Amino acid sequence: MATPLAHRPAPERRRGRTRERLRVLGFLSPWLIGFTVFFGYPLLATVYFSFMHYNQIQAPTFVGLRNWAYVLGRMPLFGPALWNTLWLVVVMVALRVVFGLGIGLLVTKVKTGAGFFRTAFYLPYLAPPVAATVAFVFLLNPGTGPVNEALGALGIPAPNWFNDPAWAKPSLVLLSLWGIGDLMVIFMAALLDVPKEQYEAAELDGAGVLARFRYVTWPSITPIVTFAVVTGVVQTMQYYTQALVAGKLASGVSVGPGTVIQPGYPDGSTLTVPQLVYSLGFQNFDTGAACALSLVLFAIAMAVTSLLMRGRAGLLSAED
Repeated sequence: MATPLAHRPAPERRRGRTRERLRVLGFLSPWLIGFTVFFGYPLLATVYFSFMHYNQIQAPTFVGLRNWAYVLGRMPLFGPALWNTLWLVVVMVALRVVFGLGIGLLVTKVKTGAGFFRTAFYLPYLAPPVAATVAFVFLLNPGTGPVNEALGALGIPAPNWFNDPAWAKPSLVLLSLWGIGDLMVIFMAALLDVPKEQYEAAELDGAGVLARFRYVTWPSITPIVTFAVVTGVVQTMQYYTQALVAGKLASGVSVGPGTVIQPGYPDGSTLTVPQLVYSLGFQNFDTGAACALSLVLFAIAMAVTSLLMRGRAGLLSAED
């Protein structure tokens, strides 16, 4: 029988603790390497370049707070891009959570054909973002799209969708709701995990449908709702591909070698902060300002996530 570490001589105890630390470090090494290479070093490099003038050709030169002053005070597109991003965060995330939960509830209550409905709602999520956006822009084309033709046949005024600044962001929200399958699956798993005995006890006490949802379902799925909201906020803060592709397609501008298209069509209504970061860094070659702007976006995302994760201010109760 091995002697416990606490009863061994001091030199042997030190060697045992060292081996234990090395063993733990070995198990943690994949995460530590990934964190350092893909998060730690890029974050430190971004902070470093935010204080530099760097055009990706010449050596970086120190300029102090000039990039920060430009981003926070003199950049004309920062305000509209931040407003569009926050609008999408509030509206898109809220509607995705509501629709995902609603569809999850609906599918779990279906007696026949549940597999078909699960597949039908989940398949659009599997479509690549670019392909899904191209198809959606075609469907909502003001002149030749089948959606506007159907609305015209019903006598309903057809919007210009991605060509109208007032409808461009709602159109992106519709695109996100079309691919709601990921949240549907998550909520379905949470709903099916609620103990049936609680529903039966609540029904015996005379609780109706709304009361059972409020006092039985909601407390059980609140952590999953919080997870969906937090991950949705983080993903929407990085919203880039769909807005850029939709704007380019709706503008009708042909993209070829050497073509530079300013994002945000129409009239900057779909311009997001990640698009502005890309435009600054890879179209205008102002890497310092792009790094400062990305750090501002990172700080906003961290602040919103911290607020949501707080026990009292967020969706989680203090006990959870």
